Amino acid sequence: MTGVYSELVAMVALTANGYVVSRPLSREAYDLEATDPLGNHARYQVKTISRRSDRRNELVVYATKGRGQRYSQSDFDYIIGVLGDEGAVPRVFLMENRCLREYWASEARAAKRWVELPIELNRELLKQNEGAGA
Repeated sequence: MTGVYSELVAMVALTANGYVVSRPLSREAYDLEATDPLGNHARYQVKTISRRSDRRNELVVYATKGRGQRYSQSDFDYIIGVLGDEGAVPRVFLMENRCLREYWASEARAAKRWVELPIELNRELLKQNEGAGA
């Protein structure tokens, strides 16, 4: 259920920020496809962000396939990490696929290294997409 939750939150964040989102019809290495408000299309792998208590609660995204293999650049373009702390509004971070097994950051560094996508609806971006025929 955690993975499903993260995918749904990622879809909400992308949509709220003016992206047009879809899921692949067949089994793929990526979870979502989306076109941004400027018309750029990309593929996204969604991962749940964990907190590592043994590393001062640093945030980590484990970006591996089922058998611990790292993804390649051809698998997808971006990772969307969803941080779902108990009782808190989820936070969504976007990062480029750099073919790493793990992506680490403290909360302070995450705000600088990763792009945070708010989940609040941005009606202005939605109007722009509607005007563009999206």
